Amino acid sequence: MRCQPFRPASRSRRNEAARISSGQTKRAADSVNAAMGVKTGLSSVPPGRHTHRPETNMILTGITDEAGAALEVQIRATQVLGWRALEARNVQVAGYPNGNLHDLPEAAFDRAVELLQAAGVGVYCFSSTIGNWAKRIEDPFEVTLAEVGRAIPRMTRLGTRFIRVMSFAIRDAEDQLEEERFRRMREITRRFLDAGIQPVHENCMNYGGMGWPFMRKLLDQVPGLKVVFDTGNPVFNPDRSRPKPWPKQDAWEFYAHVREFIAHVHVKDARWDPLRNETVYTYPGEGAGQVRRILQDLLDQGYDAGISIEPHLAVVFHDASVTASAQAQFDTYIEYGRRLMRLLDEIRVERDAGAGRTG
Repeated sequence: MRCQPFRPASRSRRNEAARISSGQTKRAADSVNAAMGVKTGLSSVPPGRHTHRPETNMILTGITDEAGAALEVQIRATQVLGWRALEARNVQVAGYPNGNLHDLPEAAFDRAVELLQAAGVGVYCFSSTIGNWAKRIEDPFEVTLAEVGRAIPRMTRLGTRFIRVMSFAIRDAEDQLEEERFRRMREITRRFLDAGIQPVHENCMNYGGMGWPFMRKLLDQVPGLKVVFDTGNPVFNPDRSRPKPWPKQDAWEFYAHVREFIAHVHVKDARWDPLRNETVYTYPGEGAGQVRRILQDLLDQGYDAGISIEPHLAVVFHDASVTASAQAQFDTYIEYGRRLMRLLDEIRVERDAGAGRTG
C-alpha cells in the first residue's frame, strides 16, 4: 500500500470529527492533562529556540514483565533500580495464570493491588492489548469495548493515568479500512478521557505504526489521542508511506514528525540484520533507534513525563522463541535500566558542559 503524503484534514472533515467527539473529548483531554501536570510531555518552546537548558523531571519506569512473570519479581526489579512505579503489561500472581492486567480474574487483580500497595510501588502506565497487532479491525468492536470497560475501573483503583493502545493489526490488503479504525479509536479515546485516563498510541505493528504519515493522519482524526513513542520499533517496521519495496523506518524522522504529541516514551534499541532478515536487539544507545539523540532532544525540550524501558533482550513479548533463564531475564532488565540511567547522566553532563562553554 502507498500512503499519500500527510495533509491536514479538510475543514469539512475536521468539522465532522468535531461533531462526533471533539467537544467533550477536548474538555476531557484538557482536564486529564491538567490533573497530570502534563500537556504533551514536552515544553511549549519550539525546537532549537531555547534560551537556556530547561530542567526536566523524567519519570523512569519499565515494562516489568520483561524482568519476570511474577508480580513480586516485577516489584523487586523496580525497587532494585530505585524507581517508584512500573509499567504493567502481563502479570502473574500465585494461583492464577499469567495475563494482561485487564484480563486477570477479579481475585487475581485484588491480590495484585495488595502486593503493589504493600511495596509502595505505583503503576505509571498500563500497556494494554487494546487494538494491538493481534486484534483485527474486522473483529467485533464489542470485544474491544469490553476490554476498555474492564480497564477503566482497574486503572482508577490503581491511580494510573496512562494507557497504551494501538490501532489494530495491519491488513494484508490495499484497503486498511481507515474510516472504521478512526471511528473505533475515537470511541476508545472518548471513553478513557471521560474517565480521566489518557490513552497513548504506540508506533508498533498496527495502522499508526506503518509510518509517520499514518500516525499523523490518525492523530488528526482522533481528538485527544496522544503518542507513546517507541524508539526501537522503527528499526524493524517497514515504512509503508514509501514505494515498494518498503525501506525500514527512520527512528528520528518518525519521532520528529510526532514529537508534539508525545506523552510517554518506550526505550528500546535494535539494529536490522538484512542477511538474517531479523531484528537484533541491543542495549540503549547501541542500535539504530537513535536513542541518545532522541533522549537529548527530549531533555532539551524539558520533557517531564515517562521514560519506560522495554529491553526485548532476554524475552520478546510477541516472540515466544526468545527465552532465557529467570535469573538472566531479571539481570538483563536491571542492567538495561542502569545503562539507561548512565546514558541520561552522560547526556546531562554534556549539556551542562555545553552550557558552560556558551555561557
